[in-house]
Amino acid sequence: MVTEAALRGYLLEEVLAWLLRSSGYELVSAAEEKGLPPEHRVLEQGPHGLTVRGRGARHQADALGQFRYVPPFSLPVRLFVEAKFTEGKVQLPTVRNGHGVVHDINENMVTTLQGPGPSRPRPRHHYSYAIFSTAGFSRNAQEYALAHQISLVDLSMPDFADLRELVRSVARDVHGALAALPAGEVPRPYRVRRHLRRLLLALVDEYMEYAPDADAHPLPESVTEPLGRLAEVLSSRSTLGLVLAFPSAPFVLGLASEDLYAFVDYARAHPTHDINLGRVQDGNHSVWRVRPASDPGAYAMTFSLPKQVESWIRAQEEAVNERARSVKRRLLSTMTVYWLDGDHILTFQLRYAPVQLHQ
Repeated sequence: MVTEAALRGYLLEEVLAWLLRSSGYELVSAAEEKGLPPEHRVLEQGPHGLTVRGRGARHQADALGQFRYVPPFSLPVRLFVEAKFTEGKVQLPTVRNGHGVVHDINENMVTTLQGPGPSRPRPRHHYSYAIFSTAGFSRNAQEYALAHQISLVDLSMPDFADLRELVRSVARDVHGALAALPAGEVPRPYRVRRHLRRLLLALVDEYMEYAPDADAHPLPESVTEPLGRLAEVLSSRSTLGLVLAFPSAPFVLGLASEDLYAFVDYARAHPTHDINLGRVQDGNHSVWRVRPASDPGAYAMTFSLPKQVESWIRAQEEAVNERARSVKRRLLSTMTVYWLDGDHILTFQLRYAPVQLHQ
């Protein structure tokens, strides 16, 4: 039977995939390539979930999504989401595995489909990898990720405490329910994930009904009840605010907010606006706070930088302030946030505005 620790990771991946919908992230399935002959399919539905074909192997994709927006002069982006809900920091092997997966898949450059008559071009995508960790990342893992553009998002910040506790409590209840079942009736983990995914998809549209499990032996209520509770909490999206921001740096930022819609409402009215950035110490974390320069009370969002960057800032005590200003100017001068509004993607530009000191 699946361990409680593994179950926490599975549930967190599904929760993150749903929360990232606001950034234009949509889960993909093998149905995307329906009608293609098997030898031309990149996506395939296996007995335990979706797999993606690389140049040398097929790779499991528990949470694979595609962003609706396409960067200029680029390919559509598909993102692997891997979540680690652990007590210890994510280590180098996890990041190295992510790099190996996307490198192998991006090397699978089949540009045309052969068949009777002239060959025809096939859609292509650029695959990326993001790892979310509730305990942070080791220094080696961060250095490797920065070198190979694997995105690391630290969920150990205090702002994500509610999200961590929600997933932890539901995983505990689901695991307890599974442990109480007779050995021959314990469902495989992918069925638990599938049930939660269907519940969350039903939240996307109030007119979309939940599709019940088509298996001959549906999940018992003792398992589905905590999953339903998780979906219900997620329906109040604003209290678990998470949105991705893309700065002019080789990493992405996970912005957290206790009232995400306060940011959205302000950004709708001011798609491009100046922000103030403040760096504060919150327990063992160095947290950066974003506020609009012209109306600091309109919203507040927080994020953490990669520990490698923070270590450089703190390396010389007498130069901390100057190094923090350098990071703002060089790496955080502009942050782009994408927001899904119905069927459209809105683009918000947050521009760092240095606070002017008056004599």
